[in-house]
Amino acid sequence: MLSVLDIFRIGIGPSSSHTVGPMRIARTFVRALAKSGKIDRVVRVAVELQGSLALTGVGHGTVDATMLGLMGFAPDRTHPDEAAAALAKLRETKRLALGGKREIAFDPSAAIDLAGHIIPDLHPNGMRLAAFDADGAKLSERTYYSTGGGFVASESQLKRKPKGDRINTGTSVPHDFGSAAELLAACEETGLTIADLVLENEDAFRPREKTMAGIDRVAQAMDQCVERGLSQRGILPGGLKVERRAPDLWDKLSANPQSNEREQLFDWLNCYAMAVNEENAAGGRVVTAPTNGAAGIIPAVIRFYCVTADEGPCRDSRRTFLLTAGAIGLLYKQRASISGAEMGCQGEVGVACSMAAGGLAALWGASPVQIASAAEIGMEHNLGLTCDPVGGLVQVPCIERNAIGAVKAVNAARLALHRTGAESLVSLDQVIETMRQTGLDMSNKYKETSQGGLAVNVIEC
Repeated sequence: MLSVLDIFRIGIGPSSSHTVGPMRIARTFVRALAKSGKIDRVVRVAVELQGSLALTGVGHGTVDATMLGLMGFAPDRTHPDEAAAALAKLRETKRLALGGKREIAFDPSAAIDLAGHIIPDLHPNGMRLAAFDADGAKLSERTYYSTGGGFVASESQLKRKPKGDRINTGTSVPHDFGSAAELLAACEETGLTIADLVLENEDAFRPREKTMAGIDRVAQAMDQCVERGLSQRGILPGGLKVERRAPDLWDKLSANPQSNEREQLFDWLNCYAMAVNEENAAGGRVVTAPTNGAAGIIPAVIRFYCVTADEGPCRDSRRTFLLTAGAIGLLYKQRASISGAEMGCQGEVGVACSMAAGGLAALWGASPVQIASAAEIGMEHNLGLTCDPVGGLVQVPCIERNAIGAVKAVNAARLALHRTGAESLVSLDQVIETMRQTGLDMSNKYKETSQGGLAVNVIEC
């Protein structure tokens, strides 16, 4: 099965499926050319972005991400300023260095085809890449899919359906689970918390200290994103002229930190969540949690609740939170999808809300059953949520939707702690399956294509 560190990936905005994934795909294609010894013969590369990647590709940064990947940039090691400089040079010179080495002529408008009319059967985020030599002969052609949360898959991989809802990584773990029922049964049998059980599974992937360092690195990247979002002002890129709001809200809250106003909890969560998603919309450095479009919910809840007595970051509580939330994210990834192009926004903000609710419940001392209940509530009340970004940008309604999702996650955790067994009529497995079925039934207009909903009723200025 997958590692929780696969769920939390550090990359750049604005979209994990449309930015991080395509960058990884393009980089993989170039690395394959180099490995096969063909890269020195390449004089032309053609890319076809299919389905949702084409329909919202410009606003979601897919075209830029593709070019960065071809140049050898990796999402987790890319600095936004360096990426911007490289893209500016490419557009000025119409030259691209494949993998940072082999220089070829490259006109983005001619080399990258936005084929929105092609909706692949395997996954709506299709990407076909081809390389040609000086005689026009095709050296290589490959088709990949960006499946959400920065995950990518080849055509052959998607055609091989995983058995028992377990994605095979070649690593055997001591507590293999393909459903929430199996996860809870393992906790009952071993007496372990969800976080501790997941940690034992992570030991099969790498030494314990490396896992902890990875979790800490994710938490730190989330914190850094919040901090940047609280200090950066101005208008977000794109045609909507959306102004950053988090810094002004932060100033108001900081000026009166001891306010007894009951509703101020909402303000803090709103502020932190919007800070992250405004930074994401600007192409900043974020963590897929489990996607970029839903990247603000988990950091907002962590920032408010995972603190020490003197309001500093609490390392142990953040580890517990992320390990627990990661386990819930694995269930959605393996049993359904975390792709807005497949599930609508229920697969992004809905899943993030579910993960955050479970993580927070764990901090509050909830049992594994109560944690699963919190996660279930977090998703149940996001079922049917559409993905209809105005102007193809990850701004409206995405930024505020993360703020609402963070508040909803806290409420879900509270409700779960007050639930009795008799009140838990819907299981986590049932709500995940319902989300999957709802996503399959949902019209493509509402699944990250900007062809329905707010995207067609709000006119871009």
